[in-house]
Amino acid sequence: MAATKSPEPPHDPPERHHAEYKVPGGKLLVVDLDVENECLSAVRLSGDFFLEPEEALGAIETALTGVPVSAEAATLQQRIQSALPTTTEMVGLSVPAIATVVRRALARTTDWRDHRFGLVHREPESPALHMALDEVLTREVAAGRRGPTLRVWEWDRAAIIIGVFQSLANEVDGDAAAAEGIEVVRRISGGGAMFVEPGNTITWSLIVPESLVQGLSFVESYAFLDDWVIQALGDMGINAWYVPINDITSPGGKIAGAAQKRLGGAVLHHVTMAYDIDADKLTRVLRIGREKLSDKGTTSAGKRVDPLKRQTGLDRDTIIARMIDSFAARLSLSPEPLTDAELSAAHHLAETKFSRDEWTGKVP
Repeated sequence: MAATKSPEPPHDPPERHHAEYKVPGGKLLVVDLDVENECLSAVRLSGDFFLEPEEALGAIETALTGVPVSAEAATLQQRIQSALPTTTEMVGLSVPAIATVVRRALARTTDWRDHRFGLVHREPESPALHMALDEVLTREVAAGRRGPTLRVWEWDRAAIIIGVFQSLANEVDGDAAAAEGIEVVRRISGGGAMFVEPGNTITWSLIVPESLVQGLSFVESYAFLDDWVIQALGDMGINAWYVPINDITSPGGKIAGAAQKRLGGAVLHHVTMAYDIDADKLTRVLRIGREKLSDKGTTSAGKRVDPLKRQTGLDRDTIIARMIDSFAARLSLSPEPLTDAELSAAHHLAETKFSRDEWTGKVP
């Protein structure tokens, strides 16, 4: 009597993954893929990019099939590059961008359109309170008590804001700052010093869940979170682009600088843009500004920074309104005032941390 063959155990269905990635300065790239036995399968790339010859797309998808889900970006890029026909031309995408969108799919990221953004735009406030609001709201987003937030800052006085790792004495001419009545505060993010004056600066914070930047390197996340700014500036006729790691520039010079901090599952990404600039005052109060300028062989900060007032001819409030409108036209945005609890926590933190010499001078 023939032995009865045991039925094969049922196979688990493949895991489906999807991700989208707007290539900075390029096109939208979309990937759908399955994961079977810890490897990629059924990889399908799409988007509004340009790729020749057409067969290159199939070659990329085939090269990615069978790759372990644990593969690093460098491995993915190597597999893609080796599979491309020698005559391949890409416009609006790149081999690193393809690797990035695959990594984002495997990380189960969220997309911009998965979120509703709250807008916070209040009356002018003190530098210390602005520092505190950034920390409090980032923790609130991380805890899920607040949704992703775009906060536009208004300044009630001139200030120098130094990065969390910067030396106070090396960055700031304390005597000159005091003589000018300029307050000095330290923020929680890295990066360089900012000099701001009411009416001359446009500053905002974008606070998002970390899931929005999953699968991106630290440098890639800067470009990703600044992409809407590039588009908003383009809407105003400004030819602007991203310069790694944290600058937005134009043919005339730098427009803006960004910094980031990650706290408990949320990302704080804040940016300062030059609407107008007092170059002489900047070089009097910032020591590092003198070094940067002398190193580059220039004698005026105005030659390195190209303010938006000159480029657009628009007043500051109009530029802010147009940037908010541009964000809202592409994404979901609605006013969401601070809660009493958030504001109370920020005032407490401003008093007990950001106004204290121990914090401002933590790196002497």
